[in-house]
Parts: sequence; C-alpha cells; structure tokens
Amino acid sequence: MAAMNQSTVLQETIPPAYNENVDRMRLEEYPTLRDTVYLDHASTTPYPKSLIERFSNDLTQSLFGNPHSTSASSQLSTRRIEDVRLRALRFFNADPDHYDLVFVANATAGIKLVAECFREQPAGFWFGYHRDAHTSLVGAREHAVEHRCFGHDVEVEDWMQDLKMVQTSWSEARLGLYGYPAQSNLNGRRLPLSWPGLLRSTCSSRNRIYSLLDAAALVSTSALDLNDPSQAPDFTVLSFYKIFGFPDLGALIIRKDSSTPLRCRRYFGGGTVEMVTCTDESWHVRKQNNLHEQLEDGTLPIHSILALDSAFDVHARLFGSLNQVSAHTMFLASRLHRSLSYLRHANGSLVCALYKDAQSSYDEPRTQGPIVALNLRSSRGEWISNAEVEKLAAIRNIQFRSGGLCNPGGVAASLDLAPWEMKRNFSAGQRCGNENDILGRKPTGVIRLSLGATNNTEDITAFVRFVEEFF
Repeated sequence: MAAMNQSTVLQETIPPAYNENVDRMRLEEYPTLRDTVYLDHASTTPYPKSLIERFSNDLTQSLFGNPHSTSASSQLSTRRIEDVRLRALRFFNADPDHYDLVFVANATAGIKLVAECFREQPAGFWFGYHRDAHTSLVGAREHAVEHRCFGHDVEVEDWMQDLKMVQTSWSEARLGLYGYPAQSNLNGRRLPLSWPGLLRSTCSSRNRIYSLLDAAALVSTSALDLNDPSQAPDFTVLSFYKIFGFPDLGALIIRKDSSTPLRCRRYFGGGTVEMVTCTDESWHVRKQNNLHEQLEDGTLPIHSILALDSAFDVHARLFGSLNQVSAHTMFLASRLHRSLSYLRHANGSLVCALYKDAQSSYDEPRTQGPIVALNLRSSRGEWISNAEVEKLAAIRNIQFRSGGLCNPGGVAASLDLAPWEMKRNFSAGQRCGNENDILGRKPTGVIRLSLGATNNTEDITAFVRFVEEFF
C-alpha cells in the first residue's frame, strides 16, 4: 500500500503553480545541469547562461572606472552602482526614503558588520538569537556583553511580552540585538516575520532592542516585502547568489530610523571619510550624506554590482517573480516530502526519518520553505552514513548537501543531541565534512534536499528512485 501511494504521488496531475517553462529552458539556459540532479539551492543556485552573456556584453560595451574619481569612466560606475542600489531596494519593495542598502560580500559579512557596530556601544550590547540561527548569526554572541539562545518560538514570544521587566533589570542603558532567520537553512521551516514589529512596539527608548533578520535562505525562492517600515526588521541581510546564482554579492538593508547604532563604528576605510589627519593630530570627518557611504569601506566590487543589474533582468525574464518561484518550488517540495514519507522496507519499516517542525506544512508557504531534511535507516533500523549516501548519489549524478549545515542549534534539536554529546563527538574525531558521521548510535548531521527555480518533476522522481534502488 505504501509503495502504491508513493507511486501515485509521483504521477499526480501537475498544477498551474508548476512552471513548465523550466523543462524547456534547462537545456539552453543551464547546460551545466545536463544529466545532473541538483538539490543544493540553499547553498547557491546555478546561474543561467544568458546572465553571463548579458554581463559580458555590458563589460565589453563600456569602460567602468573606480568610482572614487571624477573621470568619465568613474562617474559612469558611480551612476550605475547607485541605480543598482535603488533597484535592489525596489526588488524587496523597500522605499529608499525609509531604507538604505549597503553592499557586502554576503549575508555573513552583513551580520558581522552589524555586530561590530553594536560592539562599539559605550555599554556594550545584549544579544539574543534563535536556536534555528545559522552559525554566522550565532557567532555574533562573541561580541556581546550578554547573550541568550531562545530554544522555541513560544519562548521568544513570551520574552517579548515580558520585555519591559527584562529591560528594567539591566543595571545600565544598554542596547540589545535580537537575530533570527526568516527561514531555517536546515529544514526550511519559516519563522514569524511579525517579530520585528512586535519587538519595536514593546521596547523602551532607554533599552532599545533592535532586530536583525537573516533573510538569505528565505529570499532564495520567496519574496520579502519591506513595504511597511513600522513592521520591518531594523537590519536585514541576504546573499544575491542564492537568488540568481551570480554575482557573489550580498546586502545589508537598513531601516533608516534604526541607523543610529551603525554610526558608532570607529574604524573607517577609504571612501568613507571626507578628510583625515595623521601626523601632529589624529582627526577625521566621516561622510554624512548617506549611511552606506560610511559603511562601504574601500572600492566597491564594481563588476559584481554591475552583474547584479543583469541578474535582475534575466531572472524576471526566465521566472517572472519570486512569488512564482515560490509556488513552483513548494509544489515540488511537497511532492518530494510525501513521496519519501511513503517509502518502506520489505518488513514495513520506514526508510526515511524526515525532520519537519510540527507547526510547518508544505501546503502553507508562510510556515515552510522548499527544503526536505532527512536521514536514512536500514531495514534493521540502523542509521545509514550520510557520507555513503553521497558517494552513491554521485554515481547517479545527484548533488545535495549533508552534515551539520552550519546550523548547530537546528541539527542538535533535530537529532536530539545534547551539548555533552556534541563535545564527545568532537573528541571522537567528528569534524565538518569528514566521514565520521554516526557516533553514539546517532547521526551527527542530516541530508538536506533544497529546491530552486530550475528544478523540475524529473529531479524529484530521480531522487526517490535513487533511494528505492540503493536503500
């Protein structure tokens, strides 16, 4: 019965949400995907051929100089960079009257920049983060005077309700920063986007707690609407290569009314100051026109920003909007999850241990993104090494990611790993990327299947057939 149900899922009628153009465009636009099942879009998505061609044509048609000059080529670069900055804000429905955008290397660089600015506060800062946070967000705690990890959504919401009492317990006026992911990069569960607005409404002016949203995983396949500044995060970080595949570029989007803590940074780089003295007196004046001028140190990655302009055009032509990408990928994720959940061994035992939050549903994009996290068991109930699964997948040209996925809290919760067990595993030789992935009769990581705009139903069928064939 289980096998029949699984087969039925794979043969379901394709709904309108599925983008059938993907089947036609892959050969022309994504030749690198030929004969490959790529299920690692949460790491980065493949780039289309026409994006590289369009960008190359842009570079060969114009001379772009360093923007820190008054030459014609420099001024052309300056104009193009500012045009792309505004276009990037519009992509997230962010009004430039209320937001500024700082170009950074990636989401991690954006998090690091915010944390370093908060570190400069006279009384330091308090940092809170969610269990599902990416390692890069967890790392900000090392700059904080105090920090706290929230283990559950209810814990976060209870804390927000009691926030005024928490703040009055602090001995001095200290800023706070609460960071969390819009979507878990481990299992795709989506966290409430209402928290920044709720946090802002409950904070006092003396002990203000700001919000930092890691939107990198979310925006890879879904739209982020920053239309309402009163409800938006104070700081939002993301990586454009997770959306477009290229360029390797990120952004920190800043709510202008929340910019004060970022103006306290002591370090200054080239292009961020109006004048500096060095010999008899140490004195400098920062640029004051726009916040991004104070935070973008040195020469910007000119060509990567120009490539982003081409990426916006090509993505819209190929896929329409991120809302359309979301509908497409969520259909595929739902089919994949259900198909895997039906798989049974001959003795009736489950093949896949699937990790999904109890409150999440693949039929509700507000709660779940297009990621399926799992481990495999043998017919005797023993865990199968993820390293072995990857080796066998390579035979069928199937690519995905496995391990801790830079999500220490999420993997610990999914696998019921206590801190002492993780320390024991480290002492036993477990390291990121090695094959020592079953210790103490527990897996140390998971298999992550993350879907993107270029996936199709054949990819889903191929992975399910692969599990049937080998396990």
